Amino acid sequence: MSNRVVNILVPVVSVILGLLVGAVVMLVSGYDPVKGYTALWNGIFGDAYAIGETIRQITPYLLAGLAVAFAFRTGLFNIGVEGQLIVGWFAAAYVGIAFDFPTYIHLPLAILAAALAGALWGFIPGLLKAKLKVHEVIVTIMMNYIALHSTNALIKIVSGGGEKTDAIKETASLKSAFFESMTDYSRLHYGIFIALAMVLVMWFILEKTTTGYELKSVGFNQHASEYAGMNVNKNIILSMVISGAFAGLAGAMEALGTFQYANVKGGFTGIGFDGIAVALLGANSPLGVVFGAVLFGSLKYGALNMPNEAGIPVEIVSIVIAIIIFFVASGYVIRYFLEKINKKKEAK
Repeated sequence: MSNRVVNILVPVVSVILGLLVGAVVMLVSGYDPVKGYTALWNGIFGDAYAIGETIRQITPYLLAGLAVAFAFRTGLFNIGVEGQLIVGWFAAAYVGIAFDFPTYIHLPLAILAAALAGALWGFIPGLLKAKLKVHEVIVTIMMNYIALHSTNALIKIVSGGGEKTDAIKETASLKSAFFESMTDYSRLHYGIFIALAMVLVMWFILEKTTTGYELKSVGFNQHASEYAGMNVNKNIILSMVISGAFAGLAGAMEALGTFQYANVKGGFTGIGFDGIAVALLGANSPLGVVFGAVLFGSLKYGALNMPNEAGIPVEIVSIVIAIIIFFVASGYVIRYFLEKINKKKEAK
């Protein structure tokens, strides 16, 4: 069995095992797994609207996954993607509301504002890590709460005490009449192209530039990189800034595409934290993040149909989805057993 065959089998076996164990959980709980998985399938691919909403759900997961993966690849653990996404969301919505420019200026400006806001939110923990050796996990976790409550306060100021801002102007919107007509008026928008473009940007930075080489080198070994003449502190800060920019763009997808406004939030969106799982599922590679986001986004949106169509409680649905993701994330264990079986066959 070649490595290529093993690489194909690992995710396939992982998903099958996850589905089987999820089916057992539904059976034990007194529910029909066939109906459950049929409802999941229909929730993802059942009609044009479901497909559009699934792709729309995948879009911010792609960017959140890239944000986490970029930091991982450079030796940093960015737990602050959630906060960076939230400030990006507010920045994009504010620019979308406050200014009146033609589309070719307004939309790029709103997207850039989101990226800069996320980058700024990543710069602070990067600076503290580089200059004072403060661990980025602690700082980014705290920055999430600062982002949540600061943007909530700003939204109330901008909206005159209300719970949400006005709708952004059409010139700053990512909405697509073409996609709406194709997907029975789902909220699918042009942001999916921005997310896919960022996949290429991450790959290009890490694999084709001197800066990317230095960022990865610092992540592998700071002392060796410093000995080689690299500026370790600069690269730590730059890594967090780029990671934060990706997260800020994820916020722009929500502000300019899905919702068209910013609202006061009672808690975190969860997209930034789910981005950690997406990055891990994708082994922190740009292409892997695409597959991780597709799996995670599809399961997340499709699962919403399981209580409605199959009558399975939300709690059971959450357990089933978590089990499927767990098995996919534990693919290295399956790889170990497949390689062990392969070695036994070769020995015979």
